[in-house]
Amino acid sequence: MVVMGRIVAPFGIKGWVKVQPFADDALDWGDMPEWWLADADDAPEATWKAYALRECKAHGTILVAALEGIDDRNASEAIKGMFVGAPRSALPETTEDEFYWADLTGLGVVDAAGEPLGTVTGLMSTGAHDILQVADGETERLIPFVKAYVLEVDMAAGLIRVDWQKDW
Repeated sequence: MVVMGRIVAPFGIKGWVKVQPFADDALDWGDMPEWWLADADDAPEATWKAYALRECKAHGTILVAALEGIDDRNASEAIKGMFVGAPRSALPETTEDEFYWADLTGLGVVDAAGEPLGTVTGLMSTGAHDILQVADGETERLIPFVKAYVLEVDMAAGLIRVDWQKDW
């Protein structure tokens, strides 16, 4: 399962929810007939439950969505905080230089000279751009995921080559 976002709040009284997307192309989620929800406390071994998508639309920087079986505010409050996900096979194919966060997590990170910097443990969005969270033992590096610093993402080799130094 690929985590696509998180339900952050109810929206109105008819069961709609506000969803904070973890992707740039969140409106494409409206093309998927089902969304899967999992309790955030169960991650990463979460049990996912499918819900038919009734409607999805942009609302500022977030999405608002209506799911089958979530028909009133009480039901939408009960799923607040849950992750929204989908099986990798249900997601659209990525283009060159486009990646799902889930595909980057676990990749090794090396500097331009090939010196290991650690492993991607997660990503976070700052609004301006995404940030790679790279762990090397107890050291964590936050590397902007922009072309100025990310030289290459080699999915086949499981490596991201960056213009970054160990002591930055």
